[in-house]
Amino acid sequence: MDYRRTYVRDLLSLKPGAKTAAFGWVKTRRDSKGISFVQLSDGSGQKDLQVVIPEGSIPDTISSQLTTGACVRFDGEIVESPAAGQPVELRADGCEVYGPADPAAYPLQKKGASWEFLREIAHLRPRGNTFGAVFRLRNAAAFAIHEFFQSRGFLYVQTPIITASDAEGAGALFAVSTLLEAHGQGYKLQSPDPAQDFFGKPAYLTVSGQLEAECLALALTNVYTFGPTFRAENSNSSRHLAEFWMIEPEMAFCDLEGNMNLAEEFVREVIGKLLERCGPDLDFFNLRIEPELLATLRHVVESPFERLPYTEAIKMLEASGEAFEYSVHWGCDLQSEHERWLTEKKVGRPVILTDYPKEIKAFYMRANDDGKTVRAMDVLAPRIGEIVGGSQREERLDKIEARITEMGLPMEAYGWYLDLRRFGSAPHSGFGLGFERLMMYVTGMKNIRDVIPFYRTPGSAEF
Repeated sequence: MDYRRTYVRDLLSLKPGAKTAAFGWVKTRRDSKGISFVQLSDGSGQKDLQVVIPEGSIPDTISSQLTTGACVRFDGEIVESPAAGQPVELRADGCEVYGPADPAAYPLQKKGASWEFLREIAHLRPRGNTFGAVFRLRNAAAFAIHEFFQSRGFLYVQTPIITASDAEGAGALFAVSTLLEAHGQGYKLQSPDPAQDFFGKPAYLTVSGQLEAECLALALTNVYTFGPTFRAENSNSSRHLAEFWMIEPEMAFCDLEGNMNLAEEFVREVIGKLLERCGPDLDFFNLRIEPELLATLRHVVESPFERLPYTEAIKMLEASGEAFEYSVHWGCDLQSEHERWLTEKKVGRPVILTDYPKEIKAFYMRANDDGKTVRAMDVLAPRIGEIVGGSQREERLDKIEARITEMGLPMEAYGWYLDLRRFGSAPHSGFGLGFERLMMYVTGMKNIRDVIPFYRTPGSAEF
């Protein structure tokens, strides 16, 4: 067997009379008057191939194994289909069962299952309609992201997964150590001294590739990363993961205005490409998950984003008369309910908030002249809230040193980062987009655990 074969999505376009083979997994089977009808899927598209098995064309010993979940190959002829919604079907004259599935034990049956149950069988859920569509869209979105940056001359760079620095200064880090060894049902610490550890000092899983990407941008001009990041935040919300993917461009000779322009262009173009290329899957989500999904996505692509200073947004929220769960005041970190009110009720389209109070933002953001705010920006989207976070970076050595001291961060840990300001510093900017947040937005899925193949959350690291 060779990996090159005709996918089910392409078999549906063949002309009647074509002899072919179809590979995949049985979705459903029904029998009527001696004829069997099998819905076959290989995950290549939203539509399944109907396989018609005339009586006697396949031995009973094989036919009896054609149950939901079985992996099979059918040989036969493409014929016109009398059924509505499918121009052709495969009339089988041969079959091989590669892997049977016991119908009494197979957990994915025709009847619907709860989201919670499907998360427990994340190794099998891609075979269903919903998760097949989710992961096809992930693929298309990832391709469109690389396409966007490559077409603009950005270089795709790889930053380390293991790092000794905290890019956000927030402390929500996963430690990486070889000093812990399994001991019965727990762990035994071999030594409390980091100097005895594998790297000779504390090391962590990265929370962001930004700081390392800045090194590359200040040599190669425009770069981007696309990789996994890790946050040890003890949050079980529907919007947070401990392991997720981030897209992080960094641009030399770029200010906050240019950063906002790129972020808006990026979001609109990637969503536009998905609308062009993923019609059947988006139609599915519009029908089954989020009734206004297509209208929302088209509105994003067609409408310019509103740009609004943080201070003005606070005034709007204070004057809204809404009974928010979290109170609003200047200096507060906006919650999802505030972000959604701004985008859904006040403005009616995505909003780019700018110039946040420095107390709620990271040390590397460029200070404004007022001494109170920084050149930060967040892109807020209807239904989901923050989808992009970025800033113009502080390129002035004295300013960033003062900020590190003010925040109580260890200056020695950022010596290499400060070298970028000592030697040939340049104005530069960048942002980060959480890939899973984007996937929630374009699918309408309500829980971030359902847009990544194997989710990692507090208390859950299965598979």
